[in-house]
Amino acid sequence: MRNAVVTTEGDQIRWVELPGQEPSRVYVHGLGASSPAYFAEIAVHPLLAGHRSLLIDLLGHGISDRPTDFDYTLEAHADALAEALTSAGVTGAELIAHSMGGSVAIVLAARHPHLVSRLVLVDANLDPIPRTPGSDGSSGIAAYSEQEFLAGGWEEVRDRVGPHWWSTMRLAGREALHRSAVNLTRGTAPTMRELLLDLKIPRTYLLPENDAPLPGADTLVEAGADVISISNCGHNIMLDNPDDFAHATATALAR
Repeated sequence: MRNAVVTTEGDQIRWVELPGQEPSRVYVHGLGASSPAYFAEIAVHPLLAGHRSLLIDLLGHGISDRPTDFDYTLEAHADALAEALTSAGVTGAELIAHSMGGSVAIVLAARHPHLVSRLVLVDANLDPIPRTPGSDGSSGIAAYSEQEFLAGGWEEVRDRVGPHWWSTMRLAGREALHRSAVNLTRGTAPTMRELLLDLKIPRTYLLPENDAPLPGADTLVEAGADVISISNCGHNIMLDNPDDFAHATATALAR
């Protein structure tokens, strides 16, 4: 396990690192998840093994610190991730990023372009989304006020999301989980989609076949991005269909 101080208060981001050739590959998880748990099988898949790989946990999640005085905006997540990558000596990395992690990766590429050479976005959030009480994921978490969430709303979320997601979600700081969800639903200005359209690096967006077509896919393709649907999977593509995921990711990284 590696670590880097990423705030002036001394908070640390941690990651699991696999040795290999450059460019480095950085795997970034989604809301309430952890990169070692979600990407370990992928990082060592025969189609992807052999590169230096950082399976990194965003601040507030997994094995990283969980400060309560951090605002957990997408921009703050991206800047903290940039500090960790800089500390690790990473430049021009290939980012494979899931869900909220994909949103953070887009912001990272826009704010710190020297750190990112390619993006593979895995069913990532590109637009603000409505807050919906009682729903799973960020929209349901963000429907609570922070006070409501800390006072017991997190228990309702635990019961809704089920044991698989909760197995990593329970590792996240409760303030971190709520603020990350609120800021994910709020998005960025310009939006993540607009930032993605403006990037000049190779970009690939993977989504479950059952969710296709991706809204605005034609515009993304016109801007030079690839949009690829993967069969036999849900939102967690890398867990549901690792072989097809690895094939699509390897193809994207070889563009």
